[in-house]
Amino acid sequence: MREGEDRPYAEEGKSASGEEEEGLLRKGLAEGRVLRWGERPVVGVVMGSASDWPTMRKAAEVLQRFSVPFEALVVSAHRTPDLLMAYGRRARARGLRAIVAGAGGAAHLPGMLAAVTTVPVLGVPIVSGSLGGVDALYSIVQMPRGVPVATFAIGEVGAVNAGLFAVALLSGTDAGLATALAEFRSREHQRVLEMGLEW
Repeated sequence: MREGEDRPYAEEGKSASGEEEEGLLRKGLAEGRVLRWGERPVVGVVMGSASDWPTMRKAAEVLQRFSVPFEALVVSAHRTPDLLMAYGRRARARGLRAIVAGAGGAAHLPGMLAAVTTVPVLGVPIVSGSLGGVDALYSIVQMPRGVPVATFAIGEVGAVNAGLFAVALLSGTDAGLATALAEFRSREHQRVLEMGLEW
């Protein structure tokens, strides 16, 4: 293996250089590793493991429903920390305007991304292990002052709402999205009015 090739971590005490970071990001975003929908993604949907995809897919489905271009990929805070840093640091330059990040257990992914980017990070706690996602919720929601992560409910409901929140963020500068979101809310309102109960 050549110097610096395929190494999962930077040397202890050192961070990857700009060139190394760019190489890591290229590998991390390689075809076949990333699910892309639409041209020029404006939202990143990231998760710590492929096992989180059934939950995070709900956020992606919301984005697709509103025709918001996105990319989805696995980025582990603990197993691919250099890739995480590269992804976060270059998010704005790549055109991302929001990152929906799902993680379970220690759930460091959303917070670490928020530490290296000013792009809004929306955290989704994933159900895992014996604590049912409560550990992830506490980890994501308890960010220190000055490094915010917008935190949502545990599991699929949280993923759906994070997707909707990303749409709402983007709608501030997109009249078409604002109209689509208002129409969605109107349909939800009508759906509830039409609900009935039976014995």
